[in-house]
Amino acid sequence: MEARCKPNSLSRRRFLTLGGATALGAATLGAVPLLSACGSTVAAAAPTGPPRRGGTLRVGVTGGGASDTLDPHIPATNPDIARVINLYEPLLMRDHEYRLEMLVAESLTASPDARTWTAVLRRGVRFHDGRPVTPADVVATFRRITDPDDPKSGAAGLTMLGDVVATGEASVEFRLTEPNAGFDDLLGQYNLGIVPADFDLKRPIGTGPFKAGAFTAGLQSTFERHEHYWRPGQPYLDRLVLIDFADDDARINALLSSQVDAIDQVPVALIDVLRSDPRIRVLTSETGTWLPFTMRVDRPPFDDVRVRQALRLVVDREQMINQVLSGQGRVGNDLYAPFDPAYAGQLPQRRQNLDEARRLLAAAGKPDLEVELVTAPIQAGAVEAAQVFQQQAKAAGVTVRIRKIDTTTFYGENYLSWDFAQDFWYTRNYLPQVASGSLPKAPYNETHWNDPEFTDLVTRASATVDPAARAELLRRAQQIEYDRGGLIVWGFVDQVDAYQAYVAGLVPNRTGVSLSGYQFRQAWLGTAQGGAA
Repeated sequence: MEARCKPNSLSRRRFLTLGGATALGAATLGAVPLLSACGSTVAAAAPTGPPRRGGTLRVGVTGGGASDTLDPHIPATNPDIARVINLYEPLLMRDHEYRLEMLVAESLTASPDARTWTAVLRRGVRFHDGRPVTPADVVATFRRITDPDDPKSGAAGLTMLGDVVATGEASVEFRLTEPNAGFDDLLGQYNLGIVPADFDLKRPIGTGPFKAGAFTAGLQSTFERHEHYWRPGQPYLDRLVLIDFADDDARINALLSSQVDAIDQVPVALIDVLRSDPRIRVLTSETGTWLPFTMRVDRPPFDDVRVRQALRLVVDREQMINQVLSGQGRVGNDLYAPFDPAYAGQLPQRRQNLDEARRLLAAAGKPDLEVELVTAPIQAGAVEAAQVFQQQAKAAGVTVRIRKIDTTTFYGENYLSWDFAQDFWYTRNYLPQVASGSLPKAPYNETHWNDPEFTDLVTRASATVDPAARAELLRRAQQIEYDRGGLIVWGFVDQVDAYQAYVAGLVPNRTGVSLSGYQFRQAWLGTAQGGAA
């Protein structure tokens, strides 16, 4: 049965049916009534004045399933990430402006040779059970993360970590096997949360603004205010509820019917629809998130640099932004890490040039190139980007056969083996991103990129403490990727989320993580609307 609403508020057929939201609401929202999405559109008063204490914030989060976890060191889905960020804290992490902010540590300094990093712990930081954080807890945390018999997800970025040693009542040394001037960036990850030395997943304890309550994998998790939290006055909320939504329609209907107070990842096609509702606020964040096309440089036809250059010239980047993202993004230039101070912004913007693409393909002996592009709904816009690229390539005489598979298969045993595919990355600075995906031994080297000159520059940059000298080396490395790399970075994606007008404290966040980086310690409710009662 369709619900029919005013054309100016709910004109998109795709979320007029409430069946999905009804089923999920019954399973996860208990006594919260299912309201019609066509109900009152009277706007709540926007919060004013200082933050208000109390209330419950209910957040609809994309994805989740039976494998959902409260483990701080293996978050995989969006609900996992949201839980981890609110339960635990690393030593430091990127803030809303993408600057490193000290959290459990009050300082982190490098030795002159960048082989030893010393963290001094912040006084007054307590775990959820009231115990203070000690150097022994930090040592045990990194021992758990890098356990060779059971390495956690953050271990891939810490391959140079030799030992972690408590050196005082509040200090810890990270001793590296090789110099790394960007080690602070590698430590500033949400999946490196500090836990007690006796950590037990059956009793998940961290230092985050909220402590764990009830948890049902694939459905819902609840959290209570951490009364020992080290930031004065925060969190403002008494309670946080995270609700899994696998379906876009159900998640949006839950917001429109006031079953939830905020949702992440608004489909770009529905942004204007939500903006037309006076009860709703849309939160747009400029990020460094990117959805590249990946070409294996060690496999034909992509082992010929002229083919790679030609396919980069096939792309109409402005059209990609407009058609795939509905304008919610920025044009890319086949390089990542746009917020890095060393980003090579001086390189000429690459634009569509079909004549040059044809010339390069002819010179490579591939005037009638045919390729298979493997795609999957790994992130909003991925499949659409493949379809737009297919049409753009046709104008250069290139035939692109799209092979669409499910996300589980895409990231299954053949991930990293696809000749021509796509991927999805959140914002990172250059050296951490290179360590993850652009070195011969990087864990996610989709393009099988192995350029000795590039690797030498990166190795030297990693050992260079002086920022100006390091930036120069990194710009030279980016020039090599720009000239002969295997990635097509056509754009950077804006993060778009939405919330009820009575919710305050949610601000744009450059990391690419949704809803102010899921940092709900800052959120507050201006009225007794929604879950505030």
